[in-house]
Amino acid sequence: MDQEAHLLFAMEPLRAPVIAAAIGALRLPPGSRGLDVGCGVGLPAVRLAEAVGPAGHVTGLDLSPRLLEHARRLAEQAGLAERIAFREGDMSRLPFADSRFDWLWSADCAGYAPIAEPLTLLNELARVVRPGGSVALLFWSSQMLLPGRPVLEARLNATRVGIAPFGAETAPDRHALRTLGWLRRAGLVNAWAETFVRTVFAPIEPDIREALVALFGMRWAGAEPELSGAEQAEYRRLCQADSPDFILNRPDYYAFFTYSLFCGQVVR
Repeated sequence: MDQEAHLLFAMEPLRAPVIAAAIGALRLPPGSRGLDVGCGVGLPAVRLAEAVGPAGHVTGLDLSPRLLEHARRLAEQAGLAERIAFREGDMSRLPFADSRFDWLWSADCAGYAPIAEPLTLLNELARVVRPGGSVALLFWSSQMLLPGRPVLEARLNATRVGIAPFGAETAPDRHALRTLGWLRRAGLVNAWAETFVRTVFAPIEPDIREALVALFGMRWAGAEPELSGAEQAEYRRLCQADSPDFILNRPDYYAFFTYSLFCGQVVR
């Protein structure tokens, strides 16, 4: 399995509750047809298909043929191959007719990385959703993973990799957490937002531990050159799995992270 797919599957036990809560908040109509933009290995697509029921249908779109292979296998294993279709394509030029879907969903993809013109992207996403349908974008929005070490965690979060996919030069209006404004300026109505929290605490199950180890790497791998020598030593002591002081070994370990959902309705 390639590294990107492995990371997505490894993170699933950690992300699953917040993804499920966000999908539940959308109250997708039974029997509806939706598009998952940036579907990856198909994990949200399976949950979306379950949410719309046996009369509904989900189409997953991704640029990566490798990830789509994993997604098709996952749908088959879940017994949902007839209710989920996958297609290779670019979200900036969606290969679908106008008003094709009842709703559109994207998690950590559409609008997450800074782009030159978010309104152009939102207009394209809204184009394929019928009048009265919804466009929903979900993004990772915060975390607290090193309890008792706020200064070290703040330093890690302030490095180039720590603030990725954003950068010090990113204009505030290009940040994903400005999506509510993008939706309104793109002409969508009834825009709203909600944040979902995932809490983890000791004792930690093996699959959650594996996911947290992967998360440390995803958030901060490559941050060390921007840390002082003392900070580097502290980071390695606390965040490397083979360290005797690995923070996940603490009996009082506690952490949380959040995902934020932004949704708007296409004008009738």
